[in-house]
Amino acid sequence: MSQYDTSAIPARVTSVHRDRYELICEYGSVFGRLKAGVYFNDGSESFPATGDFVLMIFNRMGDSTIIKTLPRKSMFVRSDFSGHAAGYAKTVLQQTIAANFDYVFIMTSLNRDFSVNRVMRYLTQARQSGAQPVVLLTKADLQPDFAGYIAEIQKAAPFVPVHAISSHTGFGLEELDDYLRPGKTVVFLGMSGVGKSSLLNALMKQEVMVVSSIREDDSRGRHTTTHRQLIMLPSGAMVIDTPGMRELGLFHASEGISAEFADVEQLFSQCRFSDCRHTTEPGCAVLAALDDGTLSRERWENYMSQKQENRFVEDKSGYLREKKNWEKSVSMYTKQSKKRRYYDDYE
Repeated sequence: MSQYDTSAIPARVTSVHRDRYELICEYGSVFGRLKAGVYFNDGSESFPATGDFVLMIFNRMGDSTIIKTLPRKSMFVRSDFSGHAAGYAKTVLQQTIAANFDYVFIMTSLNRDFSVNRVMRYLTQARQSGAQPVVLLTKADLQPDFAGYIAEIQKAAPFVPVHAISSHTGFGLEELDDYLRPGKTVVFLGMSGVGKSSLLNALMKQEVMVVSSIREDDSRGRHTTTHRQLIMLPSGAMVIDTPGMRELGLFHASEGISAEFADVEQLFSQCRFSDCRHTTEPGCAVLAALDDGTLSRERWENYMSQKQENRFVEDKSGYLREKKNWEKSVSMYTKQSKKRRYYDDYE
């Protein structure tokens, strides 16, 4: 029997380890590497990410060869400066974090680290990905009065499902059954310490991930998951667990912003003037909605903030120039401060 099976077979990427990929296929769990001539020489294929479906040549004696990344139905990306600081990178590229999922579980814990603005940024990226976002408020056992937190999220994002859960007690987990059906894939997103590993253990009904405690003084967590991986649940659903991300940069998220803030952008067509800037113009539908409470000021400010950031990213040169000028300003201020301290010491 030949070492190589020359016919390509489908596989799914379950984990990425630098230049080596863990995959699941008809032969079980195998490892593979990219075919250099396809992925590096002519650059015709997108580099696989966790959750991707690929074609590979199976090798019975060692690593298989990945020859093609199949089309994605959804993907989660963020800004990638290709190893450079933002002020020095020549281009802003996209880094694919996960692919081919149906739902995005946006997780935030009910403690001092709770942030509606952060949830809104995740929501925009989730909409941009092509999947359905679901907000999970974790550690409900530590905050019995969580109704106010749910109301805050629903006010900022009125069209998104919100669930309060506790992985420790099992409270609210049954509400997730509709999302975790056989064949469905869910991606977990959230900062370190929000309980992604605890939720995965609860859904697996066994400890498959180490759980780290959070610092009590600032509610910040330690990284438990160190790389993205796809895990099969007993229900037949699959989960892509991701490391906690402290910063999430928007990347060409115009469609995601329009999807998440569709109600806001619908108001623009109702303004008296087509070039309305929504500041002081008469007949402005946005200002009227803000006045009568139809549109909350927090939601409007979130929309404007994300549009501004996305404009910078889409105009790469402007974005990088702004970042570089900001770094120069900080550097100049630091130098001037040192000079002032130097002269003050000798006066």
